[in-house]
Amino acid sequence: MKPQSVTGAWDQYRQALRNRVTPVTWQTWLEPLEFLQEESGTLSISTPSEFHLRWVSEKYGTLLSQVATDIFDASEVQLEARPADINLSASEILEEEPRAEPVLVEPGIEPSSAPKYSFENFIVGPSNRFAYAAAMAVAEQPGKHYNPLFIYGPAGLGKTHLLHSVAAQSREINPGLVMRYVTSEDFFNDFVDGIRRKRMDEFKNRYRRIDILLLDDVQFFEGKEQILEEFFHTFNTLHQAGSQLVITSDRHPRHLSTLEDRLRSRFEWGLLTDIQPPDVETRLAILHKNAEFAPREVPESVLEFIASHVPNNIRELEGALTRITAYAALTQQEITLDMATDVLQDLIPTASQRTLHPEEIIGATAAATGLSPADLIGPSRRQPLVRARQTAMYLCRELTDLSLPKIGRAFGGRDHTTVMHALDRVKALMVEDKATFDQVTALSQNLRGG
Repeated sequence: MKPQSVTGAWDQYRQALRNRVTPVTWQTWLEPLEFLQEESGTLSISTPSEFHLRWVSEKYGTLLSQVATDIFDASEVQLEARPADINLSASEILEEEPRAEPVLVEPGIEPSSAPKYSFENFIVGPSNRFAYAAAMAVAEQPGKHYNPLFIYGPAGLGKTHLLHSVAAQSREINPGLVMRYVTSEDFFNDFVDGIRRKRMDEFKNRYRRIDILLLDDVQFFEGKEQILEEFFHTFNTLHQAGSQLVITSDRHPRHLSTLEDRLRSRFEWGLLTDIQPPDVETRLAILHKNAEFAPREVPESVLEFIASHVPNNIRELEGALTRITAYAALTQQEITLDMATDVLQDLIPTASQRTLHPEEIIGATAAATGLSPADLIGPSRRQPLVRARQTAMYLCRELTDLSLPKIGRAFGGRDHTTVMHALDRVKALMVEDKATFDQVTALSQNLRGG
């Protein structure tokens, strides 16, 4: 029966939508919708931005129409983007972002992102929602409002994912944008190479004539005076030109103690937002997303077990799921809670758990494979040494908060792309080769147990 008041009908409509989607979908996409009018069989609804409108229309248009028919007897739903209010606060602007027509420029270098690193695959929860909304706004209108966007928080919580998502979304909206994603270590190495080869003009053109610079792990610049001076001028050039900067760090700018005040203050010109460890609901949503690609169905009880025992790090969360699905594939077993509890016994908190360092992991891996730590960090590329080195890199990623560049440095100064290759290789082998699976699991359990 159709409610008597428009207000009552809208409240009922919202509740019906909320009951038919996940909490994350509700909070991110449907809760911000506002009632405009209902007239002549058409329900008019406003969205915070054009980007929001396109997403809701594509993903949830059918649902909106179905519920509108049930509640309002409306045959059509019409979406309209709300205009921006220039007097809004920073947090309100996130919900009221206007969209400018993109300006085509010479195509730039494609960011080195994997397909999974997109906004669509980023799981939103209370711990990261503000950072996610800010990143989406920047991707839609680079250089317009939040410049720079500075995202900070502990390792393994999705900062790099958001950088790549900004790149992917910006490129989708405007293929002509010139953009560059780079780790701070790679920026530093390019700078040193420019000095060594006397090609600083080439370096400056590479980083100062672009529309978007996505810089990961800026804390790497701490204590490096020459690169700080160069980045200061790069920052100023880009900002004055209206180019967008998105920067990540493992902590707030004020805690980057060895950076100059003039650079720290520039980081605060735009928008600062942090990412905190996800709550259990968000952890469960992340696991559900990853479980969609598992070779076997993962029971809800197993996902809940992982979510309850891995509270602080998304990397460990995904690593635990990888280990369970790999074991199931190797042994041709169905995934059960008993199996998961057995395979992941090292995840259950104990009083003996402690912080692990790469030297310990390298030492334990070397001992288990009959090699020396010097072998693992040395230059040799012979087998089985390379496989042992890759295993140690995988364990460093799973058991520590180290970034890819830091793991590479622990292994004799290797590039982060070498580490990425090692991670992918070990993940694949864990599914194909039981000896690799057993070795990785045993080392992980022994290291966690001390």
